[in-house]
Amino acid sequence: MTGEPTSTTLSREFSEPDARPTPWDTALRALTSAEVFWLSTVRPDGRPHVTPLLAIWQDGSAWFTTGAGERKAKNLAANPEVVLTTGRDTLDEGLDLTVEGRARRRTEAEPLRRLADAYAAKYGPDWAFEARDGALHHAEGGSALLFEIVPSRVFGFAKGAYSQTRWDFRSDAA
Repeated sequence: MTGEPTSTTLSREFSEPDARPTPWDTALRALTSAEVFWLSTVRPDGRPHVTPLLAIWQDGSAWFTTGAGERKAKNLAANPEVVLTTGRDTLDEGLDLTVEGRARRRTEAEPLRRLADAYAAKYGPDWAFEARDGALHHAEGGSALLFEIVPSRVFGFAKGAYSQTRWDFRSDAA
């Protein structure tokens, strides 16, 4: 997984006549700087589940944490397919993004350390973790599982001059 899209497509059906595809670097800046995301998973009985969370975009993937007993962790154990969204709650400006992919738990020391540092850098000392024992541990107690979403497809919905851009990715992760 290179982190770069293999194709970029403008959906003419959902774009203004003179719209141009949003450049990937514009989407990448938005994914990197976004503070709040929404994760959509599927419960084992097939019902949807959506929850806000903090996430990091790094190395061509989205990364998030969850407690082992939380609903999203239970959903991911049964079905790792997810949609992660972020954007602006305005009608006429900004870029909304949806990331489609498969979430996989990461327990290796190196990504845990890297993401612990990234969470503290992006979200401040309240989100400082220690990486150990295959999870992230908060100084005040509690631990979090780390998940990586390798994107298969990302959609960008530009507002103002409305357009819908699709970026497809080749995923080496199964």
